[in-house]
Amino acid sequence: MRESGLSWQGLDEGDPALPRPGDWLAAQSALAVDLAHAALAVGRLEARLALMDDRTRAGATRRLALIEIEEMLRAQGTPLSRDEIGLDAMAARAGADLAAMAQARWALRRLEGQSDPARLRDFLALHRNPDGEDATWSERPSGAAFDAAAADFLSAMAALSGLHPLARAPAARMLWRLADLSPETAAIEGAVWAARDMARAASGLAFLPLGRHGRAVWADGGPPERRLSRHLAAVAQGAEDAARMLDRLSAWAQAAQDATAAIKGRNPARIIAALAAHPVLHTAGVEDLAGISRDTAERLLSRMRTMGLVREITGARRFRLWAARV
Repeated sequence: MRESGLSWQGLDEGDPALPRPGDWLAAQSALAVDLAHAALAVGRLEARLALMDDRTRAGATRRLALIEIEEMLRAQGTPLSRDEIGLDAMAARAGADLAAMAQARWALRRLEGQSDPARLRDFLALHRNPDGEDATWSERPSGAAFDAAAADFLSAMAALSGLHPLARAPAARMLWRLADLSPETAAIEGAVWAARDMARAASGLAFLPLGRHGRAVWADGGPPERRLSRHLAAVAQGAEDAARMLDRLSAWAQAAQDATAAIKGRNPARIIAALAAHPVLHTAGVEDLAGISRDTAERLLSRMRTMGLVREITGARRFRLWAARV
């Protein structure tokens, strides 16, 4: 197997842009208070999700993932809205950039927990050509060269085992770029890998959401302490924003129940519960989750839209998609 050339030992001693494990450990020690604050914010978010049942927690994870991917793609320069990504996930194709949507589709699966980050070829959805090398047109290392780069990246990350999982991401993003594991047009891949890797600090989370704060650090530079300081601030702010979003969703559900209290029966409450648990649902999904007829679902959803409680994303009569108006 050809060596990729990526190793801590191979880095130039005089290059401040390529710090070593000891530099990152020193930065972590200097920022112990910041790390504790970030860990506390993440713990609160994890506890918030732990109170949910499995279905609601999965829906909350998807909701957070859609926000995260929207921000990652914006930082990469290929913006898609969370509604467009949600439409695609529900098989109601949005008229968006096809390459960006393919990346969004991949990122959504990974942020929801699919694939082991330690198996980089599988994680990146790459498949070896049984006849030998991967496609020659690939903008990333291919075949044995990719396997060598992946092995060296994981080896370099193993040398950072003394770092807290929340503190490894700045070094991981740097190493990912050095290894050329992704083409320049797919910076989202390294950000998704780091988000999953950070979740080792919180077993109740599939990934660590940075949200809009990620844009300050996904392509950062500078010495380790400065990078880590910005990163830990983004972790804390991202976790706090995510928790507030879940609180707003709970507040919406309560307000929606109050607003529909005069409507006879439990059907409005069932619809509210379904839309609180899922970021986007088509009418048939509401029908199924609420255990009501299609006519009842359509009638109540239309009424709740008029009341300003829900919004229709598509406007298509045959395939209508709905979301809570949070």
